[in-house]
Amino acid sequence: MRVKLLPEALAIAAKQSRPLPTGRPAAPGVAAAQSTLAKGVARLHTLQRSNGSFEGEVIWCPMILAQYVLLRTFIRRPIAEAERGRMVLHFVRTQRGDGGWGLHAESQSYVFVTTLCYVALRLLGQSPDGAQTSRALQWLSAQPDGILGIPSWGKFWLSMAGLYEYPGMNPCPPEIFMLPKSSPVHPDQLYCHTRYIYLAISFLYGARFRADLGPIVAELRRELYLQPYDTIDFAKHRNTLAATDTYVPPTATLRRAWAAMAIFERCVPRLPPLRSFRARALSTCLNRIRYEQGASNFQCLSPVNGILNAIVLFANDPDDPALDRSLAGIESWRWDDATDGIRFAGARSTSWDTAFAMLAMLAGPERSESSLRSAYAFLDSAQEQSEVPDREREARDGVYGGWCFSDGRHRWPVSDCAAEALSALLAADALDLPARRVPDDRLAAAARFILDRQNNDGGFGSYERRRGPMFLERLNPSEMFGNCMTERSYVECTASAVISLCGFRSRYPNMLRQGVDRAIASASAFLRSRQRPDGSWVGFWGINFTYATWFAVTALRAAGAGRSDTALTAAAGWIIAKQKSDGGWGEHHSGCLDATYVEHENSQVVMTSWAVLALLETSGHRTSAVQNGIAWLCGDQLADGGWPAGAVNGVFFGSAMLSYTLYPAYFPIWALNRYCEAHAAST
Repeated sequence: MRVKLLPEALAIAAKQSRPLPTGRPAAPGVAAAQSTLAKGVARLHTLQRSNGSFEGEVIWCPMILAQYVLLRTFIRRPIAEAERGRMVLHFVRTQRGDGGWGLHAESQSYVFVTTLCYVALRLLGQSPDGAQTSRALQWLSAQPDGILGIPSWGKFWLSMAGLYEYPGMNPCPPEIFMLPKSSPVHPDQLYCHTRYIYLAISFLYGARFRADLGPIVAELRRELYLQPYDTIDFAKHRNTLAATDTYVPPTATLRRAWAAMAIFERCVPRLPPLRSFRARALSTCLNRIRYEQGASNFQCLSPVNGILNAIVLFANDPDDPALDRSLAGIESWRWDDATDGIRFAGARSTSWDTAFAMLAMLAGPERSESSLRSAYAFLDSAQEQSEVPDREREARDGVYGGWCFSDGRHRWPVSDCAAEALSALLAADALDLPARRVPDDRLAAAARFILDRQNNDGGFGSYERRRGPMFLERLNPSEMFGNCMTERSYVECTASAVISLCGFRSRYPNMLRQGVDRAIASASAFLRSRQRPDGSWVGFWGINFTYATWFAVTALRAAGAGRSDTALTAAAGWIIAKQKSDGGWGEHHSGCLDATYVEHENSQVVMTSWAVLALLETSGHRTSAVQNGIAWLCGDQLADGGWPAGAVNGVFFGSAMLSYTLYPAYFPIWALNRYCEAHAAST
C-alpha cells in the first residue's frame, strides 16, 4: 500500500534553494571539503587494525560486566586483583550523578542495572560505605519499592545469588521447550536473542539453581532490603515493578499465563509424572545449550546468553569440561583500556564497521587504497564458508555465504551485515582494487543468504526470516525492552538488502536474476508502504528517523527511482524541515521510545552525515541544505582529522541505546566523499 504523503512534506521539498541560515558563513568551496575529507581519511587509516578490519567499541551499559562478576563468583573462579581494580574503574566511570546506573549512557538510573552493579562492586571487595556503593544504596532505598521493584530479569539474577526467593519470580518453566514444534508459542518462534536467553533462564529456573556466595550473602541481604530478609513475602512481589525500569508493562494475557504457570510450578514437586517431565525438559534445554556452545565456537550469540550458558554448565556439573572453553568464549566480548577499565561489549561490530569504512572511502575520490585492499581481505576471510551442522534440528537458518556483525567466529550472520559487506566488495571490485577477488560463487552465496531473509511482506529480517505471529509481543516478559519477541521486517535491513542486490544484479545480470528481480521489487514496495505521511521512515537499529530515511531513499534510488519520485521528494522535504539553524541535524534518542521525532538540542555529526547523504540522493549537491550540512561537517572536524563522538547513535529493542564509536569516524567521510564526487561529476 502506498502511503498518502502530507502536502506540507511536498511543499517543503519544493523549497530546496532556501537561503543560508543567518549568522552562518557561506558554504565552503569544494577545496575546503576536499581538505576536510583528506584529513578524515588519513585519521581513519590510523584506526585500521593489523588484520585489515575496522572496529569501534559498541558501548551499551555496565550490566554485562556486573553479570560477569556474578558468574565468576558463582562458579568459584576468582578474578585477579589487578583486573578487579579495572572493573571497579568502569563502574566508577559509568555511575550517574544520582548514584545509580542506567540502561545506557544517557538514560535515567534503573533499579535493575543499579542493583546488579552494587552487588558486583561488593563482590569485587568494595565496602558498603564506599563512595560508589553508598550512593547506589541511597538511590535504591529512595525508590518506592526498593529492590523489590526490580524487573523479572533482576529477580532471576538475585534468586540465583541467594538475594531473592524464586517464589517471587514469575515462572519461566523449561517445559515450554517441550511444546510441539508447530505450536505458535514454541520458543523456536521467538527472535533468536530472546529464545536463547530464555533457554538458559528456563533451565536455571527449572533447576532452582542457587550459588553459594559465602558469608557476604547475609551482609548483602541486610544492605539491600529495608526490612529483615526472613520477614519478606517474596511471592507477593512477583508483579512489583519499578516505574523507572518499565518500558513494556506485562499485558493481562501474560499475567494470566504467569498465573497458570505458577499453579503448574506448585504441582511439579508434588507429582511424580511432573517431576519426570521436568527432568526431561531440563535435559532438552541442556542439550540445546551444549549445541549452541559448540556451534558458536563457545562465543555464543551474545555475551548475555554466553554468561547464562556458562552458569548452566556449572549448575549441571561444576567440572564440566566445556566450562573452560565457554569462559574463554565470553572473554572475546571484553574491552579493556586505561580510561574506562574492563567491560564487556553487547556486540562486536568488526564486519559492520569494516564494510561501512570501505563504502565511505569508495564513495568518492578520496580513498586509501592500501586500507581498502587490507579491509577487502578481511571481509573475504570473515564470510561464512560452511554450514552449521544439524542446524534444522536446532531451528537454525542457514549461514553459508553470510557475514556476522562481528568477525564471524560465533557464526550468527545477519542480513544487513551481509548486504553491506557484499556492497563493499562489489564496489571495490568495480575499481579493480583487490589483489585477489572473492570468487563469483561466494558472492552468489552472499546474495542467496540475503534472499533467504526476505519475509512475505517484502521486507527483510535480521538473523532469520520472521517466524512467530505478532501476538507473541503481547507475551513479552522482559518489561525493559520492546519489540523483542519476534523477527520482523526492518526498514534498514530491507534497504541494505535492496542496495546490495541491485549492485549484484548490475555486476551479474544473468545470475539469480529472477529471484533478485522479484526480491528488489517486493522490497521496494515494502519500503514505500512504510513511508510516513510526512515523508520519513521510522528506524529500528539507529536513531532514528534520520537513520531509516537515509537507508530508504538510498535503496529506492538504487532500485531505479528518479529524484522526482514523489516518495523521494517528500523524504527530501522532511529532511530539510529538520535541519537546524547552524546547518546540521540532530535527533534525540528519546524519540525511539514511542516512534516520534525528537530534535536534539545540538547538531550531531552522525545524523548530519546521514541527512546529507540522503539529500545527495534526492536533491543534489547544489542545494542550500546540502551546502549548509557540508559546511557544518567541515567546521566540526577536530584537529586530528576526526569528529566529536556526540550523543548515542544506535538502538535496539526500543529502549536500549548504543554508541557506535566509529560512526563519527567514517560517516562524515562518506558524506564528504559523495559531495566531492558529485561536484567533480558536474564540472
